[in-house]
Order: sequence, then C-alpha cells, then structure tokens
Amino acid sequence: MLIGLVALVVVGPERLPKLAYTAGKWLSKGRSMLNAVKSEIEKEIKAEELKQILEKQKKQLNPLKDVIEETTSSVRELGNEVGNSVRAGEKKFGSDDESNTRFVDTAEVTSKQSDDKSERPG
Repeated sequence: MLIGLVALVVVGPERLPKLAYTAGKWLSKGRSMLNAVKSEIEKEIKAEELKQILEKQKKQLNPLKDVIEETTSSVRELGNEVGNSVRAGEKKFGSDDESNTRFVDTAEVTSKQSDDKSERPG
C-alpha cells in the first residue's frame, strides 16, 4: 500500500497505469525465467539420480555375470570330459557294431519303459 502511494506521488496519476503494466510484464518474465531455471535444475538432479541407480545396478550385475561365466566354463569343462570319456570308451571297446547296437537297444528299451510308466494313470 505504502509503495503504491509513493509511486503515485513520484510518477503521477497519468503515468502510473503504464508503469504498473510494465512492472507486471517484468515480474512475469522474471517468474518464467525462475521457473525455467528450477525445471532445468530438477532435470539435472533426476539425471544424476538415474546415473547413480544405473551404477548400482551394474555393480549388482557384476557378481551375477561372474557366476554365469563360472557356470559356463564348468559346463564346457564337463562337456570336454564327457567327450574325452566317450572317445576313450570308443578306443577301449573299439567301434564294433555289435557293442554299439547293444548299447542303442538297451537305451531304446529303457526309454520305452520310462514312457510307458509316465503314460500309466496313478
């Protein structure tokens, strides 16, 4: 109230509306600039928070990656051992068709028996 009264006395009643309009425009521009700066700061803060979350997730995934790599190497080693055992068995028993046929026939019978058991109710 006091500022308005001083402005009326200093500026005069003829120029007071134009001064008020100009002051309103400047205040509006100032507020919009302030809001723009606030929103930019908030965006930067959110971006930094997202970066921190991603870093935490990467740190959490590293042990899982190590476990997966260890498991993969173990499976490969086991596969190599099985392959070596099969080759050693082939060398030991030879590759005569009769022994291979017996092995295949036994595997087929076992497979059929397990299929029959799974089809039975109860």
